Amino acid sequence: MSDVKKVVLAYSGGLDTSVILKWLQDSYQCEVVTFTADIGQGEELEPAREKAKKFGVKEIFIDDLREEFVRDFVFPMFRANTVYEGEYLLGTSIARPLIAKRLIEIANLTGADTISHGATGKGNDQVRFELGAYALKPDIKIIAPWREWDLLSREKLLAYAETHGIPVEMKHKAGGSPYSMDANLLHISYEGRALENPADEPEADMWRWSVSPEQAPDAAEYIDLEFRQGDIVAINGQAMSAATVLAELNRLGGKHGIGRQDLVENRYVGMKSRGCYETPGGTIMLRAHRAIESITLDREVAHLKDELMPRYASLIYNGYWWSPERAMLQTMIDASQAHVNGWVRVKLYKGNVIVVGRDSKTDSLFDATIATFEDDAGAYNQADAGGFIKLNALRLRIAAKLKNK
Repeated sequence: MSDVKKVVLAYSGGLDTSVILKWLQDSYQCEVVTFTADIGQGEELEPAREKAKKFGVKEIFIDDLREEFVRDFVFPMFRANTVYEGEYLLGTSIARPLIAKRLIEIANLTGADTISHGATGKGNDQVRFELGAYALKPDIKIIAPWREWDLLSREKLLAYAETHGIPVEMKHKAGGSPYSMDANLLHISYEGRALENPADEPEADMWRWSVSPEQAPDAAEYIDLEFRQGDIVAINGQAMSAATVLAELNRLGGKHGIGRQDLVENRYVGMKSRGCYETPGGTIMLRAHRAIESITLDREVAHLKDELMPRYASLIYNGYWWSPERAMLQTMIDASQAHVNGWVRVKLYKGNVIVVGRDSKTDSLFDATIATFEDDAGAYNQADAGGFIKLNALRLRIAAKLKNK
């Protein structure tokens, strides 16, 4: 007899988690609570409720977490200009700590002793979900079906679903299994099928959020973004909530073919993986945030942030959002944003985000009287540069003399 009594399942209503729901009931003879997070994936979530009801689930949670997701996870990450391995904007990674948090909250609320997720034993998400869960509830039990069952292909999952009467959308496309996709307000990702060969170009009809740059409008579009303490709070003078900001930037970026990525990344578990991503709003945010920081951050603060960013990015990618080291870095990052206030103007054109203006009435460190190429009326004594250069060259001159002996 299983010692698992009640399980909270992270449930999307898609193929994997629909199979997992039935499999948990049959394999563990336990009560299952389903939790479906609305983090802006753009899909109708009520069918997930109906599917759960069909299999006798009594406690069903469908939570709108869009505002919390952007406000408390996406925005803090973008304050650090976070990019993993020079390319990936961490759209999937940053959603996992929020889902783990809510899984634990629901477990506490319902008296569940176990949580379960649909992440595979090959991927990063199993690590992210479980590290988060253990950090928030050390004694929680976790069931990861992909590490236990023998349904180790999309075809086997589809066959299981058919046998047990589990309805699944997009069963087949061009004779094969569907892409493995993950979507939220920050991005949509694609893996599997033809993408498993990194030499093959993605199919043109795979992309969902953006037009191709070739098909984007021939006229550029200018937008003004207002920042307050490192976060965008208004677009073109219109104040917006965090989630609304990102949704609107996604719309604008997608319209202009912005934010498509095709990359091979290094997973935490050790393998390389090819994935494609659409992150239109995040691409705009990153470019604009660096622009406002360029005039409001002290040079050494900006450089220190850039040095620490890869470590911070790896912490998020590898699932350590709830770790003490990430919290420590976040405190420093957030402190650096106190004076990151002002506006940035960007031009969107055929896949490009071009910064064309930036200003801060209260916090700009750009002093035109010093930087000017015209007469600065003594604001900067150019003769001082000679001594500055000689002092900085001292060690180089000493080394050169020694070498020339």
